[in-house]
Amino acid sequence: MTQSPDTPLPPPEARRRLREAASLTWAQLAARVGAAREAVRAEEDDRATPRDREREAPLTPAQAFDALYDFSAPALARQTFLLTGRRELARESVERAFRLAWERWPEVARDPDPVGWVRAASYEYALSPWQRFRPRHRHPEPPPADPSGRALLDALLALPPPHRRTLLLHDGVGLGLPETAAETEASTPAAAGRLLRARESVAALLPELADPEELHRRLTALASAERLRAEAASAVRMGSERRARFWTRTAVAFTAALVGTTVLTLRTAPAQYEPPVAPGSTVRGVPPRTAPGPLSDEQLELRHKLRSELQDGPERLVPEPG
Repeated sequence: MTQSPDTPLPPPEARRRLREAASLTWAQLAARVGAAREAVRAEEDDRATPRDREREAPLTPAQAFDALYDFSAPALARQTFLLTGRRELARESVERAFRLAWERWPEVARDPDPVGWVRAASYEYALSPWQRFRPRHRHPEPPPADPSGRALLDALLALPPPHRRTLLLHDGVGLGLPETAAETEASTPAAAGRLLRARESVAALLPELADPEELHRRLTALASAERLRAEAASAVRMGSERRARFWTRTAVAFTAALVGTTVLTLRTAPAQYEPPVAPGSTVRGVPPRTAPGPLSDEQLELRHKLRSELQDGPERLVPEPG
């Protein structure tokens, strides 16, 4: 989103760090901050002499990240608000995108457009389909106080997400059609078709915005009217590092548990094949075993006699001679 006349430019230190981190020319830097090239360069020349700039040490990764965050985070949060209509989601999306950028900082630092890298990550998170299922997003947020801004925001939110994103990038941020197509991962003809249909839908609801220049002005004014709270760059970096440490420890713990389970399985598993025991079957034709019945009178008398004799039993009976 280009800077409006009422929006102050980023401080010179932030502009200098962004120019050095992204390897921008003076013209590219002036286009991003929305000021004249001569004015930006004159202010930089007044601030430091060439000898002073030569003595400056190169930026550390943390300093380059902080400069990128301070320069682009407020504008990206306002753009994401136009994309979603939700202030808290816009702030969360931008902070998450910058945490991801810090995790992949070598890749982002070498990217020709670091702001575009973060913007794409922020838009993707904000437009994720699962966002609608979050409890806090089931209730609408307070609309803008300006009636014209409220009508424009309603017209934007009525568009399909791909059309809304294309319109915001081209007519809001000011990207060219090829850059818009590349960032939305679409072909140039497809991006042009989305842009035309989005303009027609907005013009049908707000005829005064049929002119693309007027639409760009109104989008810039609507975004500049929002004041979204943003975390400090150092807090975002620390949050990213804490998140990376958490997932690293989780991965280590999961790997250790998996290795332990594998070792335990190898120690307790049988070393050879053990065939299963065949199931039992009923044997037929065999009489069942019966228990002994009650004793007869003779058996009872004999038992009583055996119990009542001496310990050695009865004396031996000698057969009488016949």
